[in-house]
Amino acid sequence: MSAITYKFLNDNPVARWGVLILVASMMFFAYMFVDVMSPLMSLVEGKLGWSSSSFGTYAASEYILNVCGFLLIAGIILDKLGVRFSGILSAGLMVFGALVKFIAVSDWFQTTALCAWLDSWWVELPGSAKLASLGFMVFGCGCEMEGTNVSKILAKWFKGKEMALAMGLEMAIARLGVFAVMWIAPIISNAAGKSIMAPLGFCGALLCIGLLNFIIFGVMDKKFDKQLREKGLETEEANSDEEFHISDLGAIFKSRMFWIVALLCVLYYSAIFPFQRYATNYLELTLNISAEEGARLFSCFPILAMCLTPFLGIFLDRVGKGATMLMAGSIIMIVCHLSFAFILPVFPHKWLALLLIVVLGVSFSLVPAALWPSVPKIIDEKILGSAYCLIFWVQNIGLCFVPKIIGALKEATDGYFVPMLVFSSFGVLAFIFTLLLKVEDKRVGYSLEEPNIKAEK
Repeated sequence: MSAITYKFLNDNPVARWGVLILVASMMFFAYMFVDVMSPLMSLVEGKLGWSSSSFGTYAASEYILNVCGFLLIAGIILDKLGVRFSGILSAGLMVFGALVKFIAVSDWFQTTALCAWLDSWWVELPGSAKLASLGFMVFGCGCEMEGTNVSKILAKWFKGKEMALAMGLEMAIARLGVFAVMWIAPIISNAAGKSIMAPLGFCGALLCIGLLNFIIFGVMDKKFDKQLREKGLETEEANSDEEFHISDLGAIFKSRMFWIVALLCVLYYSAIFPFQRYATNYLELTLNISAEEGARLFSCFPILAMCLTPFLGIFLDRVGKGATMLMAGSIIMIVCHLSFAFILPVFPHKWLALLLIVVLGVSFSLVPAALWPSVPKIIDEKILGSAYCLIFWVQNIGLCFVPKIIGALKEATDGYFVPMLVFSSFGVLAFIFTLLLKVEDKRVGYSLEEPNIKAEK
């Protein structure tokens, strides 16, 4: 029996799905590190002396450098130097930022002259929070850049194949990180004597493994590019030889559909990721339970999303209806946040909280599963990396300010009622943009409602 000969490396299912596992595992580790301190909020406030506002500032810091322009540079790097260089650079930034954040919360750092000096200015924010925020800024640059990089990797390796399914599985694996850290962080912390350092150190070590995964991917991708060159097809190395034109960015900015997608993205995710930072504390106060129990309850948030997203990817590949899925996801999110504001405080039952959390996870399946595979349909492949980074840049503007606003509102109103109304309002605005997106798709014909596999033929 002769061995199967594949024209390209990505024609081999083992190779292309192996690439998915390598890059998705890094995002799994990254999502764990992003939320590692969320279930420890009460411990952080008590042990390090952070206020809710300080915690909000720390949470917002992940996006500050991205908003200040790093993501614009990241897009240029991605399109000029390719996914291999960008992937290793992003992973390295995450590891370095994690190290700085680990030092910031260490018992040793609290006794240093540097901490005392940091404490002496902008006294509303403790020195440990300042250094942790700096580390989170660096980590955030790597994390957001890696997110766009992974999207381009999957678009490259699954072109003409199961692209939406691959992107859906990558998102499902990444969200498993949120579930895992909500359980693991309190367990590790308690086992180490209410330690903040221990869970951070554990998640930081996983990021190092993710860096090794990207080095392995780089070897595979280099071989894939070699095959493309031998067949006379364009590779990323060929693209990198082309001079980058600012007009390419201008073409993206002039696209009406780009702005609809970008604003939909920032509004939707501003009601999801900042909520994740405060969800454990919200459940702790609303249900009168421990922080550990609140973390375990909220850990169920990505479960249904993980299960549904791959199937939604298959549905998009074979049936379509991407714009309709975006509308449905926005409506579900509005209902859930209004229920968190009005219903759960009146009927503080764990089963009701769990139901709302799981249903919110359905929304978190529908929107990202439809949103990210749609971008290659509206943006030229040559500047796809820049487009993803620009969308993430707009998204990060919201994610930078919203956690700080939520923390300030929580302190000012002594509760979560107003913050939940804010999250709901983001959902309403996101729904309006899904309507605009559907109208624009029908006017121009981007085929967002059409199946991906048919669109690739």
